[in-house]
Amino acid sequence: MASAVPAQVQSNSASAQQLQRGIVKMVLSGCAVIVRGQPRGGPPPERQINLSNIRAGALARRAVQGQPDTKDTPDEPWAFQAREFMRKKVIGKEVCFTVENKTPQGREYGMVYLGKDTSGENIAESLVSEGLATVRREGIRGNNPDQARLCDLEDQAKASKKGQWSEGGGSHTIRDLKYTIENPRNFVDSLHQKPVNAIIEHVRDGCMVRALLLPDHYLVTVMLSGVKCPTFKREADGIETPEPFAAEAKFFTESRLLQRDVQIILESCPNQVILGTILHPNGNITELLLKEGFARCVDWSMAVYTQGAEKLRAAERSAKERKVRIWKDYVAPTANLDQKDRQFVAKVMQVVNADAIVVKLNSGEFKNIHLSSIRPPRLEGEEKNKDKDKRFRPLYDIPYMFEAREFLRKKLIGKKVNVTVDYIRAATTATETSGVPAFPERTCATVTIGGINIAEALVSKGLATVIRYRQDDDQRSSHYDELLAAEARALKNGKGLHSKKEVPIHRVADISGETQKAKQFLPFLQRAGRSEAVVEYVFSGSRLKLYMPKETCLITFLLAGIECPRGSRNMPGGMQVAEPYSEEATIFTKELVLQREVEVEVESMDKAGNFIGWLHIEGVNLSVALVENALSKVHFTAERSSYYKTLVSAEETARQRKEKLWANYEEKPKEEVAQFTEEKERVAKYRAVYVTEITDGLHFYAQDVETGTKLEGLMESMRGEIATQPPVEGSFSPRRGDFCIAKFADGEWYRARVEKLESPAKVHVFYIDYGNREILSSTRLAALPPAFSTRTLPPQATEYAFAFIQVPQDEEARADAVDSVVRDIQNTQCLLNVEYSGAVCPHVTLQFADSKDDVGLGLVKEGLVMVDVRKEKHLQKMVTEYLNSQESAKSARLNIWRYGDFRDDDADEFGYRR
Repeated sequence: MASAVPAQVQSNSASAQQLQRGIVKMVLSGCAVIVRGQPRGGPPPERQINLSNIRAGALARRAVQGQPDTKDTPDEPWAFQAREFMRKKVIGKEVCFTVENKTPQGREYGMVYLGKDTSGENIAESLVSEGLATVRREGIRGNNPDQARLCDLEDQAKASKKGQWSEGGGSHTIRDLKYTIENPRNFVDSLHQKPVNAIIEHVRDGCMVRALLLPDHYLVTVMLSGVKCPTFKREADGIETPEPFAAEAKFFTESRLLQRDVQIILESCPNQVILGTILHPNGNITELLLKEGFARCVDWSMAVYTQGAEKLRAAERSAKERKVRIWKDYVAPTANLDQKDRQFVAKVMQVVNADAIVVKLNSGEFKNIHLSSIRPPRLEGEEKNKDKDKRFRPLYDIPYMFEAREFLRKKLIGKKVNVTVDYIRAATTATETSGVPAFPERTCATVTIGGINIAEALVSKGLATVIRYRQDDDQRSSHYDELLAAEARALKNGKGLHSKKEVPIHRVADISGETQKAKQFLPFLQRAGRSEAVVEYVFSGSRLKLYMPKETCLITFLLAGIECPRGSRNMPGGMQVAEPYSEEATIFTKELVLQREVEVEVESMDKAGNFIGWLHIEGVNLSVALVENALSKVHFTAERSSYYKTLVSAEETARQRKEKLWANYEEKPKEEVAQFTEEKERVAKYRAVYVTEITDGLHFYAQDVETGTKLEGLMESMRGEIATQPPVEGSFSPRRGDFCIAKFADGEWYRARVEKLESPAKVHVFYIDYGNREILSSTRLAALPPAFSTRTLPPQATEYAFAFIQVPQDEEARADAVDSVVRDIQNTQCLLNVEYSGAVCPHVTLQFADSKDDVGLGLVKEGLVMVDVRKEKHLQKMVTEYLNSQESAKSARLNIWRYGDFRDDDADEFGYRR
């Protein structure tokens, strides 16, 4: 027994005994308690006090292990009830006590009072008066008034037939789950993770307790899910050695839970160990232990924690940041990084591997980022040794590597992502014995886009696995639990690497430099016109490696029509020095097209088996873009191409800026030529609009960007008013032509106009600010509040048609044109200029906001529409450009021209007219 509680001496009218104070830590039985002092820098001293002059029934005891002559003893009648009465009255409360007698064996007997002095409730008297304890009359002295009072109280309890003086009852059975239930896991599962009322009977260490489950009185040992506290290690000689903070952690749990009424959620039972969470009215002990630095999170049991693993991680993180207790020497993995280096936004330029990307920072610097705590697909066991003679290509030969890379490429390339650095993995050296290669220092981070953790998405699709760490290894993802949960889902659903199906095989022919194979492919690629491709590698500004998905081959592609500066390279005579601006041209091409989906037009092939042609990305011709940015010059071979004029114009613009390749250019003097202008010029006043809807007839609706903020303000105010005063369902009776508000599929309200009324269940409405139409039930319509009528703000969606364009009458051809326009401009900002008025709406030209390319002209070039020839003199320059583009599309037999000029005599048979 620990040393005595520091005493406070007070006089006592009944005796001269010393009055001492403490807090009741535990109730051993109806007549014995353990009292502790106040903690000062560690667990406080304790002492057992037995109540004088009374006796309560003895509680059950289990036979001592290793002593065959001992047996289990059950509860005596009313013993448990006496203990419970005592527990509810005094546990955790401050009491004062006197020690009247001390036996040679060290047992102390005395009186215990609730509160700070003897004016409080006498616990022994309360037990006797309730009939839960008997008075030891054999030791009573007649001159002691306290003992005489106990006898009177016992007589009164007998007369009232209270407690053990009542007829029958009082027996009680506690069953140890370990010995009474054959399969604890079935018992835990039968509770369905619902909270069970319980009493904590014993605290073994900070995270392991013995609990009595109510009302069935099963005694169970429960380990807290998700955490581990410092423990008491038992040595070979039986002596227990506490780990640092083990005693403090135990006291922390004891002082809050021991013999308290709690609720327990039994969550799992791996290897006969019951895991659970203890909920006290004042909080969750698991989270408190972590927050105060008495415990650490453990991965193996975190998965079954039902209260939200992120709360445990947050509590542990709080303790680490404050460096309390077990974390007093903790150093964060990113402690040496500035805040701007720990968390930043960057643009993804390249997917290096299934777990690594290259990003471009705002400073212009490029940085390699590895996804934290995941491992990309890899070859295992015998597969490593197969096909050693074959040229190994990891991207195509490792199962699911290509799918993983493609997932990342489609999700991330060219997009801005949020990067949170989790840790820096130090560089490693190669080891010959194990065959592990050397790795440079790696920055490992959590990368998110639109709130989605890319690593988690990759793992959930079975395209990567989660790395398992040592428990003390803190270098891991800040969302490690989510990764484990995602992997568990992928395993359960048999996705990707966890699938039992045959692995996908990618038979990709690499015909780079294979002249004979290239010759076989050339006619096919030439006839195909524009073909889809993915840029796999950029050798220089004008030399690329492409993956052709339809043809499943890799080719080397050279940009036609330009002369790009050459980089340094090994030649038979030695290293060739790089030409000026070669590096800048390479970086420019990489940033624009690397790992992007592009379209290529193959025109020819060189002697080495490299294909030559034009590459387009999102309407931009890469050859033109390089010339325009003064990183390349026009080559004489471009004269034969339809892009020659564009290239010459771009070169002239770059030359006038006198930068990069043209920095030292001296312009030759030109003879002055008299300029004349037509009487009427075409006026080009482009304004910014936002395209919101495209019709099947190739008309489109657009909002003026200038009034966009007004619309946003109106919508916000209108929805705020609707939220405070929701419309009554069915109160609005729609009529044709009425302005109203309609509830769209996204659950939000928008201004609309009723166009047609078939029935109350089918009301045709037109959204006046966006241009789209919908058929709704009248229950999803309501009256338009007067404050938001068209007088306050006119309808924002205006209908337009493309100028100089004739839409095909054939439904399939028209659908192709509409699909192209939807893909290119719907929900994007463009530049609009009104060219002439039409019968229904104005006819306009539309330009992409970034490239300034004409959308309508692009449709003509693609052979998706025909030219509507206008006779106005000031429009002839535009009409000529459109007609030239139409002729080029016809020559290339693109789309509607693939069978030649269908506008001949039999054109009506195919649904076309001149």
